Amino acid sequence: MGKTIIEKIIQAHSRESVSAGKTVWMDLDLRSARDFGGPNVVRNYQKEYGETPVENPRKTYFTFDLCAPACSIKYADSQQVCRQFARKQNIRVYDVDRGIGSHILVEEGLSFPGSTAVGTDSHMNILGAVGCFGQGMGDVDITFAFKTGKTWFEVPSTIKVIVKGNFQFPATPKDLTLYILKQTGTRKAGLKAVEFYGEAVESLTFSGRMTLCSMVTEMAGIIGFIPGTNKIFQEEMNKFFGSDFMFPQPDADASYEDCLTIDVDGLPPQIAAPFSPENVGDAASFKDVSIDSGFIGSCTNGRAEDIMGAARILKGRKIKHGIMLKIVPATREVYGILLEKGVLEDLFQCGAIVSQPGCGGCAEGHIGLTGEGEVQISTGNRNFPGKQGKGKTYLASPEVVAASCLAGKIRTPEDL
Repeated sequence: MGKTIIEKIIQAHSRESVSAGKTVWMDLDLRSARDFGGPNVVRNYQKEYGETPVENPRKTYFTFDLCAPACSIKYADSQQVCRQFARKQNIRVYDVDRGIGSHILVEEGLSFPGSTAVGTDSHMNILGAVGCFGQGMGDVDITFAFKTGKTWFEVPSTIKVIVKGNFQFPATPKDLTLYILKQTGTRKAGLKAVEFYGEAVESLTFSGRMTLCSMVTEMAGIIGFIPGTNKIFQEEMNKFFGSDFMFPQPDADASYEDCLTIDVDGLPPQIAAPFSPENVGDAASFKDVSIDSGFIGSCTNGRAEDIMGAARILKGRKIKHGIMLKIVPATREVYGILLEKGVLEDLFQCGAIVSQPGCGGCAEGHIGLTGEGEVQISTGNRNFPGKQGKGKTYLASPEVVAASCLAGKIRTPEDL
């Protein structure tokens, strides 16, 4: 019997026979910890292993992206604990100036196609966008990975999602992602790997693939892969990994637990209403919702392509008086592109607030928090109660967030 993508990647990193449902030991090409969870990894390591060297410093990293630079004593202490441990262990730190760790690991060519990576990040499975098996784990598991270079893992079964039809602007990859999430919910993909097929997903660029694969977490899935590629995506990947980039492929006779077909032909912009990412409907049905603020960023929509899409809507216009629009680029590289192309000037002139690269929009200490009674429209991936504060968060594409901040109510680019 042939193997799915996830089975083939794990098999290449295990000395055991791999099949769905089996728990195996898996070698790791990369292990990382961020400023959330990282200090616990350090404390666990020192308690259990003392001054013993980590298994391979060149495959071990810290990334600081949650509160960057630190704006609380808690995060300042946490980051410094990791820095001091990293100096002793000769571990590379991607510090507060670099941005979202999972994105950096791709930009630096460290999480490459067919590789395995773990970290203290619940959206580490975003790395499926480039054919890497990424997985978020707790600090105890990551501590063990630092010491041994391996972990145990139950091989998930895989479902195939066939996306029929295609979509056009003003629909975007975020709208595609939200619509797929509406159809799968958390049960159909829960604790499974997902392989996405069809022109609508195979034509996505790197930015769009990061959006879709990031929100496999919100589908309760283990990881998502898009085996089909296109010329633009290949060129983007060549920049990260070289011209020999090859996306992992399943065997022709691979076995799937289920196959879903989702039709996205003529898809309109989508909105996920509070308090669940799967509470999705057409944006047109939310046009009476007034907002107080907007957020563009996160690992889901913080690439240059995302922010430039919003900037095209905002250019030459002014954000409505009394509305805040906060924008956080995913990485320093993204910030540099926006600077080079003059996008930062356009965002400044329209009244947006652009911050240091990092996560943003996710939890306490991040830009994008809401106060009690505040209504926010965000490109983030979660809108659970209390996740971004005491307010309400609607999830949308960068373009819809931009249009909404101009109007003071949820709007699409067509409405302008």
